[in-house]
Amino acid sequence: MRTLAVRLDSLGDLLVTGPALRALAATSDHLSLLCGPVGRPAAELLPGVDEVLCWPAPWILADPGPVDPDGVEELRAMVAAGRYDRAVVFTSFHQSALPTALVLRLAGVPWVGAISVDYPGSLLDLRHRVDEDVPEPERALSLAVASGGSLPDGDDGRLALRDDVATPPPHLPRPYVVLHPGTSVPARAWPAERFRSAGVQLGEIGYHVVVTGGPDETELTAYVADGPDSDVLDLGGLLDLEELAGVLAGADAVVVGNTGPAHLAAAVGTPVVSLYAPTVPAVRWAPYGVPRVLLGDQEAPCRDTRARACPVAGHPCLTSVTPHDVVTAVIELCGLPVPGTDRLTGRNAS
Repeated sequence: MRTLAVRLDSLGDLLVTGPALRALAATSDHLSLLCGPVGRPAAELLPGVDEVLCWPAPWILADPGPVDPDGVEELRAMVAAGRYDRAVVFTSFHQSALPTALVLRLAGVPWVGAISVDYPGSLLDLRHRVDEDVPEPERALSLAVASGGSLPDGDDGRLALRDDVATPPPHLPRPYVVLHPGTSVPARAWPAERFRSAGVQLGEIGYHVVVTGGPDETELTAYVADGPDSDVLDLGGLLDLEELAGVLAGADAVVVGNTGPAHLAAAVGTPVVSLYAPTVPAVRWAPYGVPRVLLGDQEAPCRDTRARACPVAGHPCLTSVTPHDVVTAVIELCGLPVPGTDRLTGRNAS
């Protein structure tokens, strides 16, 4: 059985599809994963995947170019060359699987399954129905199982990376907490000055603090790391995704918004303080399968808007969260790091 799994969107989306991919891999002789360029770094780290294919889908990308007939033909030919027996198209609740299914049909794939609200005609052999208010990993896994997949014995269905990745770097001081202040869209960002203050307070109670971010976030990470008398380690722009996974794996906790590294932390089993803007539902997209504390007003006016820029003056869903709240959440997840100190001030207890 040669299987093609398709997930064409972002890094976090690939990570939460991991359990479903393992279920398909367990019932396949070969599993190819077709992803988009944004998600490819995560696709390369997932267990069970034998081959990664990449194509930028203009019906999925957030900033797409025009539909190019030559590009679509390139995709059709790439899929046809794989001679797949089945294909399973994974999408988020607001995306349509049908444009992809059409190309798969034109490529000669004999069996195609997907979740689809829209009538698929002959594009799908399996039109899977699912309760939308379930965690995204469970939603995707249900599609894989309905498509003939099955998790192997001993697989708990949590997010995971390959066994040969996510080794914690030995040189980082312990215990440490990771602050990841960047987000994929501005509507999900906690103010940088509050990250900075939280880093100072975490240092006062005995934690080392590591700040991470991508190559385009170095100014942000430098600001967060540069607090008063700070010995915070700034790794902004210095890590690829596999290296970031290792840093997250060694942390006691990760403080992060609703963005890809939150799911990466879950994939390596690290507790998450989730600064969660409710533009998409937390029941679907909060970090899965690890201890977590969800911070942010989940009833804010931006709820379920999928907004990329905050539509409400003052960004109340996240500005309601204080650095004190974050430090308290870290303590709740991890316990008191240094005996004999006051949990919230770092003063000696007496």
